[in-house]
Amino acid sequence: MSLRRKLVWVAALYFAEGFPFGIALDNLPVYLRTHGVSLVEIGFLSLVGLPWTLKVLWSPLVDRYGEKRQWICTCLCCMAAALLLLPLPDPRQPGLWLWALLLLFTAASATQDIAIDAYTIGILAPGEEGVANGVRVSAYRIALIAGGGGLVILAGTLGWTANFWLAAAVLGALAVAACYSPPCPPEQLQRRPWAPALLAWLRRPGAAAVFLFVLIYKLGDAAIGPMVKPFWVDQGLTVEEIGLVSTTLGAVASIAGALAGGALTSRWGLFRGIWLLGLAQAASNLGYAAAAFAHAGRGAIYAASLIESFTGGLGTAAFLAFLMHICDKQNAATQYALLSALFGLTRALAGAASGWGASHLGYGPYFTLTFVLATPAYALLPWIRPWCDSGPSPAPLAR
Repeated sequence: MSLRRKLVWVAALYFAEGFPFGIALDNLPVYLRTHGVSLVEIGFLSLVGLPWTLKVLWSPLVDRYGEKRQWICTCLCCMAAALLLLPLPDPRQPGLWLWALLLLFTAASATQDIAIDAYTIGILAPGEEGVANGVRVSAYRIALIAGGGGLVILAGTLGWTANFWLAAAVLGALAVAACYSPPCPPEQLQRRPWAPALLAWLRRPGAAAVFLFVLIYKLGDAAIGPMVKPFWVDQGLTVEEIGLVSTTLGAVASIAGALAGGALTSRWGLFRGIWLLGLAQAASNLGYAAAAFAHAGRGAIYAASLIESFTGGLGTAAFLAFLMHICDKQNAATQYALLSALFGLTRALAGAASGWGASHLGYGPYFTLTFVLATPAYALLPWIRPWCDSGPSPAPLAR
């Protein structure tokens, strides 16, 4: 399969991955709140979203049984069915059926994520991860906008029932497309037990340093993210400015950064890309720190936002290329789910502490601290380089 064709499928599948997350992130809270649901009950959506965090627990099933594209098609159909049924329960009094449909939706989405990540790792050859992840991040961000803000806007015109049915039709069309995706080459080989392969992978030389690197590489980015929009509000910027510059133009800058980051990672090599682009990502936090210390005006805050979004795309593309590169293709679902759980844990913990840090230190010192938090990962680079050069070790043969 040519690289161009692979990139087309990467774009389509990661649009399918991002679209449901956009619905859960932006559509469902608005849907419930406009029907008078309390903030406490809306907060329960976080619990419904637990499958995205816990998906590593059932990821071996995706590695072990069936083809990845069969999992993808089935999950897309389940999500479409959930959205078709979602308008039936009364949203003003959310009961068991409503929460069950939402849980079905998020569980199917999380399982689809496992299969898509594993499928993508399976079709990419060494050296193709960089450009593929630029396309991947871009398609995912576009899907977030379409499934999030785009559908919320349409709900005002079409109504919520038609809105959810339209989203179901999109997911149905993606399911049909996924059925025609080319088979993943490793799935033509003999299945191997996942546990011995996972243990061998975890025992590779330098594995502890690599997993710590995955945990802290995006620590600075995770720490600053939740405090960016509150900073805008406290500087007197309007909701319209936040929506236009920070969210919309920021998404465009992030997509441009992801495409550039993917191309640069492919050109420079994985090791050079991950530390140079990661350093650019971390350094951009100092732009917000400077704006906070100087009590800068709108222009400087706009610039800090767009630079942070662009460099965030750079670093993310390189980081995801690294994660894909170190996974064994035949056990990619389990291994990648474990890696994504690690950096997802960083995002959750750093985000939870970010409000305390910003309120006690002030925006300027806190934003400076987020840059400092990004630097310990670079002490691990000597242990990272061999994994960048060699990729995953062969899985042990079944006995």
